[in-house]
Amino acid sequence: MSGDERATRSRVWRGCELVASDIALADLDGYLADSSALTWLDLFDPEPGVLDQLAEELQLDRHSVEDALAPRERAKVSRHATHTFFTCYAADLTVDDNDLPDLTIGRISAFVMPNGLITVRSARGAPIDLDEVVERWEGQGLLGHGVGALVHGLLDVLVDAHFGAVQLMDDKLEDLEDLLFAESVQTREVQRRVFALRKALVRLRRVVLPMRELVAGVMRERMTGRWQPSRALDGEFNDLYDHVLRVSEWTESLRDMVASVFETNLSLQDARLNTIMKKLASWGAIIAVPTAVTGWFGQNLPYWGFSSEFGLWQSAVLIVVGTLGLYWLFRRSQWL
Repeated sequence: MSGDERATRSRVWRGCELVASDIALADLDGYLADSSALTWLDLFDPEPGVLDQLAEELQLDRHSVEDALAPRERAKVSRHATHTFFTCYAADLTVDDNDLPDLTIGRISAFVMPNGLITVRSARGAPIDLDEVVERWEGQGLLGHGVGALVHGLLDVLVDAHFGAVQLMDDKLEDLEDLLFAESVQTREVQRRVFALRKALVRLRRVVLPMRELVAGVMRERMTGRWQPSRALDGEFNDLYDHVLRVSEWTESLRDMVASVFETNLSLQDARLNTIMKKLASWGAIIAVPTAVTGWFGQNLPYWGFSSEFGLWQSAVLIVVGTLGLYWLFRRSQWL
Protein backbone atom coordinates (compact mmCIF):
# COMPACT_ATOMS: atom_id res chain seq x y z
CA MET A 1 0.00 0.00 0.00
CA SER A 2 1.19 3.47 -0.74
CA GLY A 3 0.73 6.02 2.02
CA ASP A 4 0.73 9.78 2.47
CA GLU A 5 3.97 10.67 4.27
CA ARG A 6 3.13 14.22 5.34
CA ALA A 7 4.18 14.90 8.93
CA THR A 8 0.65 15.94 9.95
CA ARG A 9 -2.70 15.62 8.29
CA SER A 10 -6.14 16.47 9.66
CA ARG A 11 -9.82 16.90 8.82
CA VAL A 12 -12.90 18.17 10.62
CA TRP A 13 -16.49 17.20 9.75
CA ARG A 14 -19.89 18.34 10.95
CA GLY A 15 -22.42 15.70 10.17
CA CYS A 16 -21.06 14.30 6.91
CA GLU A 17 -19.79 17.66 5.64
CA LEU A 18 -16.09 18.55 5.60
CA VAL A 19 -15.61 21.93 7.30
CA ALA A 20 -11.82 22.13 7.74
CA SER A 21 -8.62 20.34 6.81
CA ASP A 22 -4.94 20.55 7.75
CA ILE A 23 -5.72 22.48 10.92
CA ALA A 24 -2.97 23.84 13.16
CA LEU A 25 -2.05 21.77 16.19
CA ALA A 26 -2.80 24.79 18.38
CA ASP A 27 -6.45 24.67 17.26
CA LEU A 28 -6.86 20.93 17.84
CA ASP A 29 -8.13 21.11 21.42
CA GLY A 30 -10.78 23.62 20.38
CA TYR A 31 -12.15 21.34 17.69
CA LEU A 32 -12.04 18.33 20.01
CA ALA A 33 -14.08 20.27 22.60
CA ASP A 34 -16.80 20.99 19.99
CA SER A 35 -19.41 18.25 20.43
CA SER A 36 -20.90 19.02 17.00
CA ALA A 37 -17.59 18.42 15.20
CA LEU A 38 -15.75 15.20 14.40
CA THR A 39 -11.97 15.68 14.23
CA TRP A 40 -9.17 13.52 12.89
CA LEU A 41 -5.44 14.21 13.19
CA ASP A 42 -2.68 12.01 11.78
CA LEU A 43 0.96 12.18 12.87
CA PHE A 44 3.51 10.46 10.65
CA ASP A 45 6.63 9.32 12.52
CA PRO A 46 6.42 12.25 14.98
CA GLU A 47 9.27 13.41 17.15
CA PRO A 48 8.85 12.35 20.80
CA GLY A 49 8.67 15.98 21.86
CA VAL A 50 5.72 16.72 19.57
CA LEU A 51 3.69 13.83 20.87
CA ASP A 52 4.64 14.58 24.48
CA GLN A 53 3.42 18.17 24.10
CA LEU A 54 0.19 16.97 22.50
CA ALA A 55 -0.24 14.39 25.27
CA GLU A 56 0.13 17.08 27.93
CA GLU A 57 -2.46 19.34 26.29
CA LEU A 58 -4.99 16.54 25.75
CA GLN A 59 -4.18 14.61 28.94
CA LEU A 60 -3.17 11.45 27.11
CA ASP A 61 -1.90 8.54 29.18
CA ARG A 62 1.91 8.45 29.17
CA HIS A 63 2.01 4.68 28.80
CA SER A 64 -0.12 4.94 25.67
CA VAL A 65 2.19 7.61 24.29
CA GLU A 66 5.18 5.34 24.93
CA ASP A 67 3.42 2.41 23.23
CA ALA A 68 2.61 4.57 20.20
CA LEU A 69 6.32 5.27 19.67
CA ALA A 70 7.96 2.04 20.88
CA PRO A 71 9.12 -0.39 18.17
CA ARG A 72 7.63 -3.90 17.89
CA GLU A 73 4.76 -3.17 20.27
CA ARG A 74 2.08 -5.88 20.26
CA ALA A 75 -1.41 -5.20 18.93
CA LYS A 76 -3.76 -4.28 21.79
CA VAL A 77 -6.55 -2.01 23.02
CA SER A 78 -6.68 -0.27 26.40
CA ARG A 79 -8.99 2.17 28.15
CA HIS A 80 -7.78 5.30 29.95
CA ALA A 81 -9.31 8.25 31.75
CA THR A 82 -9.69 10.56 28.75
CA HIS A 83 -9.39 8.22 25.77
CA THR A 84 -9.20 4.70 24.39
CA PHE A 85 -5.90 3.61 22.90
CA PHE A 86 -5.25 0.84 20.39
CA THR A 87 -2.36 -0.16 18.17
CA CYS A 88 -2.45 -2.60 15.25
CA TYR A 89 -0.62 -3.50 12.05
CA ALA A 90 -1.15 -3.37 8.32
CA ALA A 91 0.18 -6.16 6.11
CA ASP A 92 1.30 -5.90 2.50
CA LEU A 93 2.24 -9.15 0.75
CA THR A 94 4.05 -8.95 -2.60
CA VAL A 95 6.03 -11.36 -4.78
CA ASP A 96 9.73 -10.81 -5.44
CA ASP A 97 11.70 -11.51 -8.61
CA ASN A 98 12.05 -15.18 -7.63
CA ASP A 99 8.27 -15.55 -7.28
CA LEU A 100 8.61 -15.83 -3.50
CA PRO A 101 6.27 -14.06 -1.03
CA ASP A 102 7.61 -10.91 0.60
CA LEU A 103 5.60 -9.59 3.56
CA THR A 104 6.02 -6.06 4.89
CA ILE A 105 4.25 -4.81 8.01
CA GLY A 106 3.35 -1.27 9.05
CA ARG A 107 2.05 -0.09 12.41
CA ILE A 108 -0.60 2.48 13.27
CA SER A 109 -1.70 3.56 16.74
CA ALA A 110 -4.81 5.53 17.62
CA PHE A 111 -6.11 7.67 20.48
CA VAL A 112 -9.91 7.61 20.42
CA MET A 113 -11.69 10.51 22.13
CA PRO A 114 -15.40 11.32 22.38
CA ASN A 115 -15.25 13.66 19.39
CA GLY A 116 -12.00 12.85 17.64
CA LEU A 117 -9.39 10.39 16.53
CA ILE A 118 -5.62 10.87 16.59
CA THR A 119 -3.58 8.37 14.60
CA VAL A 120 0.18 7.87 14.85
CA ARG A 121 1.95 6.03 12.04
CA SER A 122 5.42 4.58 12.07
CA ALA A 123 7.86 5.10 9.21
CA ARG A 124 9.07 1.51 9.58
CA GLY A 125 7.61 -1.20 7.41
CA ALA A 126 4.68 -0.98 5.03
CA PRO A 127 3.12 2.48 4.61
CA ILE A 128 -0.62 2.74 5.27
CA ASP A 129 -2.75 4.31 2.56
CA LEU A 130 -4.67 7.03 4.39
CA ASP A 131 -6.25 8.22 1.14
CA GLU A 132 -8.12 4.92 1.03
CA VAL A 133 -9.10 5.34 4.68
CA VAL A 134 -10.47 8.84 4.09
CA GLU A 135 -12.39 7.65 1.03
CA ARG A 136 -13.88 4.86 3.13
CA TRP A 137 -14.93 7.35 5.81
CA GLU A 138 -16.55 9.81 3.45
CA GLY A 139 -17.94 7.22 1.04
CA GLN A 140 -19.86 5.21 3.64
CA GLY A 141 -21.87 8.21 4.85
CA LEU A 142 -21.49 7.17 8.50
CA LEU A 143 -19.60 10.17 9.86
CA GLY A 144 -22.77 11.53 11.42
CA HIS A 145 -22.66 8.65 13.89
CA GLY A 146 -19.55 9.89 15.66
CA VAL A 147 -16.01 8.72 16.24
CA GLY A 148 -17.05 5.09 15.97
CA ALA A 149 -17.37 5.59 12.21
CA LEU A 150 -13.73 6.72 12.04
CA VAL A 151 -12.53 3.72 14.03
CA HIS A 152 -14.58 1.32 11.94
CA GLY A 153 -13.35 2.74 8.64
CA LEU A 154 -9.71 2.56 9.71
CA LEU A 155 -9.94 -1.02 10.97
CA ASP A 156 -11.98 -2.05 7.93
CA VAL A 157 -9.21 -0.93 5.57
CA LEU A 158 -6.59 -2.80 7.61
CA VAL A 159 -8.62 -6.01 7.70
CA ASP A 160 -9.25 -5.80 3.94
CA ALA A 161 -5.48 -5.61 3.46
CA HIS A 162 -5.13 -8.72 5.64
CA PHE A 163 -7.65 -10.45 3.38
CA GLY A 164 -5.59 -9.53 0.33
CA ALA A 165 -2.39 -10.86 1.89
CA VAL A 166 -4.02 -14.15 2.89
CA GLN A 167 -5.58 -14.53 -0.57
CA LEU A 168 -2.22 -14.05 -2.29
CA MET A 169 -0.60 -16.53 0.10
CA ASP A 170 -3.34 -19.05 -0.69
CA ASP A 171 -2.65 -18.61 -4.42
CA LYS A 172 1.08 -19.15 -3.83
CA LEU A 173 0.27 -22.31 -1.89
CA GLU A 174 -1.78 -23.66 -4.80
CA ASP A 175 1.14 -22.99 -7.15
CA LEU A 176 3.39 -24.86 -4.72
CA GLU A 177 1.03 -27.84 -4.72
CA ASP A 178 1.14 -27.95 -8.53
CA LEU A 179 4.94 -27.84 -8.40
CA LEU A 180 5.00 -30.57 -5.78
CA PHE A 181 3.24 -33.07 -8.06
CA ALA A 182 4.78 -31.93 -11.34
CA GLU A 183 6.26 -34.50 -13.73
CA SER A 184 9.76 -33.08 -13.36
CA VAL A 185 11.11 -33.33 -9.83
CA GLN A 186 12.17 -29.93 -8.40
CA THR A 187 12.92 -30.79 -4.78
CA ARG A 188 15.17 -27.80 -4.10
CA GLU A 189 12.66 -25.31 -5.54
CA VAL A 190 9.83 -26.83 -3.51
CA GLN A 191 11.86 -26.62 -0.31
CA ARG A 192 12.79 -23.00 -1.02
CA ARG A 193 9.17 -22.00 -1.58
CA VAL A 194 7.92 -23.90 1.46
CA PHE A 195 10.44 -22.12 3.67
CA ALA A 196 9.50 -18.70 2.22
CA LEU A 197 5.77 -19.38 2.71
CA ARG A 198 6.24 -20.57 6.27
CA LYS A 199 8.35 -17.52 7.11
CA ALA A 200 5.79 -15.09 5.65
CA LEU A 201 2.90 -16.95 7.27
CA VAL A 202 4.46 -16.82 10.74
CA ARG A 203 4.81 -13.04 10.46
CA LEU A 204 1.29 -12.67 9.06
CA ARG A 205 -0.21 -14.67 11.95
CA ARG A 206 1.40 -12.26 14.41
CA VAL A 207 -0.54 -9.47 12.72
CA VAL A 208 -3.86 -11.21 12.05
CA LEU A 209 -4.56 -13.24 15.20
CA PRO A 210 -4.42 -10.34 17.72
CA MET A 211 -7.04 -8.48 15.64
CA ARG A 212 -9.79 -10.70 17.09
CA GLU A 213 -9.12 -9.47 20.61
CA LEU A 214 -8.53 -5.91 19.44
CA VAL A 215 -11.78 -5.58 17.48
CA ALA A 216 -13.73 -7.24 20.30
CA GLY A 217 -12.21 -4.73 22.74
CA VAL A 218 -13.05 -1.82 20.46
CA MET A 219 -16.65 -3.04 20.21
CA ARG A 220 -16.92 -3.17 24.02
CA GLU A 221 -15.44 0.31 24.33
CA ARG A 222 -17.89 1.66 21.77
CA MET A 223 -20.87 0.55 23.82
CA THR A 224 -19.53 1.04 27.38
CA GLY A 225 -16.99 3.83 26.92
CA ARG A 226 -17.24 7.54 26.31
CA TRP A 227 -17.82 7.37 22.56
CA GLN A 228 -20.96 8.79 21.05
CA PRO A 229 -23.38 5.81 21.21
CA SER A 230 -25.04 4.86 17.93
CA ARG A 231 -26.88 1.62 17.26
CA ALA A 232 -26.57 2.36 13.53
CA LEU A 233 -22.96 1.14 13.64
CA ASP A 234 -23.80 -2.23 15.23
CA GLY A 235 -24.13 -3.97 11.89
CA GLU A 236 -20.90 -2.41 10.60
CA PHE A 237 -18.85 -3.57 13.58
CA ASN A 238 -20.44 -7.02 13.57
CA ASP A 239 -19.52 -7.37 9.91
CA LEU A 240 -15.97 -6.20 10.68
CA TYR A 241 -15.63 -8.77 13.46
CA ASP A 242 -16.90 -11.49 11.14
CA HIS A 243 -14.21 -10.54 8.60
CA VAL A 244 -11.56 -10.69 11.31
CA LEU A 245 -12.68 -14.18 12.30
CA ARG A 246 -12.64 -15.33 8.68
CA VAL A 247 -9.12 -14.00 8.14
CA SER A 248 -7.92 -15.67 11.36
CA GLU A 249 -9.47 -19.02 10.44
CA TRP A 250 -8.11 -18.79 6.91
CA THR A 251 -4.64 -18.07 8.27
CA GLU A 252 -4.82 -21.09 10.56
CA SER A 253 -5.92 -23.34 7.71
CA LEU A 254 -3.02 -22.06 5.58
CA ARG A 255 -0.65 -22.90 8.41
CA ASP A 256 -1.94 -26.48 8.40
CA MET A 257 -1.70 -26.65 4.62
CA VAL A 258 1.91 -25.44 4.56
CA ALA A 259 2.80 -28.05 7.19
CA SER A 260 1.00 -30.68 5.11
CA VAL A 261 2.89 -29.67 1.96
CA PHE A 262 6.19 -29.88 3.85
CA GLU A 263 5.38 -33.37 5.13
CA THR A 264 4.10 -34.47 1.72
CA ASN A 265 7.32 -33.30 0.11
CA LEU A 266 9.32 -35.46 2.54
CA SER A 267 7.05 -38.44 1.85
CA LEU A 268 7.39 -37.98 -1.89
CA GLN A 269 11.16 -37.89 -1.56
CA ASP A 270 11.07 -41.21 0.31
CA ALA A 271 8.75 -42.68 -2.32
CA ARG A 272 11.01 -41.50 -5.14
CA LEU A 273 14.02 -43.00 -3.35
CA ASN A 274 12.22 -46.33 -3.04
CA THR A 275 11.36 -46.23 -6.74
CA ILE A 276 14.97 -45.52 -7.64
CA MET A 277 16.17 -48.41 -5.47
CA LYS A 278 13.67 -50.73 -7.15
CA LYS A 279 14.90 -49.69 -10.57
CA LEU A 280 18.53 -50.16 -9.59
CA ALA A 281 17.80 -53.60 -8.16
CA SER A 282 15.82 -54.57 -11.27
CA TRP A 283 18.52 -53.50 -13.71
CA GLY A 284 21.13 -55.19 -11.54
CA ALA A 285 19.22 -58.47 -11.80
CA ILE A 286 18.81 -58.05 -15.56
CA ILE A 287 22.51 -57.35 -16.05
CA ALA A 288 23.35 -60.41 -13.94
CA VAL A 289 21.74 -62.74 -16.54
CA PRO A 290 24.21 -62.12 -19.41
CA THR A 291 27.03 -62.02 -16.87
CA ALA A 292 26.07 -65.47 -15.56
CA VAL A 293 25.54 -66.97 -19.02
CA THR A 294 28.80 -65.67 -20.47
CA GLY A 295 30.62 -66.76 -17.34
CA TRP A 296 29.21 -70.29 -17.64
CA PHE A 297 29.98 -70.62 -21.32
CA GLY A 298 33.45 -69.28 -20.74
CA GLN A 299 34.51 -72.35 -18.74
CA ASN A 300 37.37 -74.48 -20.05
CA LEU A 301 35.21 -77.62 -19.87
CA PRO A 302 33.25 -79.28 -22.68
CA TYR A 303 29.50 -78.55 -22.63
CA TRP A 304 26.62 -78.93 -25.03
CA GLY A 305 27.69 -76.91 -28.07
CA PHE A 306 31.33 -76.61 -26.98
CA SER A 307 33.67 -75.46 -29.80
CA SER A 308 30.74 -75.12 -32.20
CA GLU A 309 28.58 -72.34 -33.66
CA PHE A 310 25.56 -73.85 -31.92
CA GLY A 311 27.06 -72.99 -28.51
CA LEU A 312 27.30 -69.29 -29.48
CA TRP A 313 23.66 -69.16 -30.53
CA GLN A 314 22.67 -71.10 -27.47
CA SER A 315 24.29 -68.54 -25.14
CA ALA A 316 22.80 -65.64 -27.11
CA VAL A 317 19.29 -67.09 -26.85
CA LEU A 318 19.69 -67.69 -23.11
CA ILE A 319 20.80 -64.09 -22.60
CA VAL A 320 17.91 -62.65 -24.61
CA VAL A 321 15.27 -64.92 -23.06
CA GLY A 322 16.54 -64.39 -19.51
CA THR A 323 16.89 -60.62 -19.89
CA LEU A 324 13.48 -60.10 -21.51
CA GLY A 325 11.86 -62.46 -19.02
CA LEU A 326 13.18 -60.49 -16.04
CA TYR A 327 12.33 -57.17 -17.70
CA TRP A 328 8.72 -58.34 -18.26
CA LEU A 329 8.49 -59.61 -14.69
CA PHE A 330 9.74 -56.34 -13.18
CA ARG A 331 7.47 -54.25 -15.41
CA ARG A 332 4.52 -56.35 -14.35
CA SER A 333 5.44 -55.75 -10.70
CA GLN A 334 5.81 -51.99 -11.47
CA TRP A 335 9.42 -51.95 -10.45
CA LEU A 336 10.37 -50.50 -13.85
